[in-house]
Amino acid sequence: MKDCAHTRQDSDTELLVCVTCRRAGLTPQDERRPGRMLYEQITALARPEGLRITPTECLQNCDFGCTVALRGGAGKWTYVFANVDEAAHPEMILAGAAQYHAAPDGVIPWRQRPEHFKRNCVARIPPLTPPSEDPSQQQDS
Repeated sequence: MKDCAHTRQDSDTELLVCVTCRRAGLTPQDERRPGRMLYEQITALARPEGLRITPTECLQNCDFGCTVALRGGAGKWTYVFANVDEAAHPEMILAGAAQYHAAPDGVIPWRQRPEHFKRNCVARIPPLTPPSEDPSQQQDS
């Protein structure tokens, strides 16, 4: 049986959850920041196949609440989403991560994206190696 928690493959999708996120002007009821609570809520749910969930320190989007990022293997775009609510959005985030994982290039068709993804995308970062520049796909001249 494959241990997905410790084995990274190019086909894996990684959900990065900023655990230091907080909301401007709001004081947490306990010592946990909203980003940490979001991470805990997400990891308490069933994880889609092929998804790794990674806590991370500051994604530098502090003015826009909780922030998460989705990144995949070679040829996949990376997305950063903000204004994530730690109580209301964990299931939506995991559903969107499953859609991202299923998309060969990481691009979820606009109409199929969760509404929150449509309205709160902070950045879309091109693949490190675009499919057309993948050395294994190039022909010799």
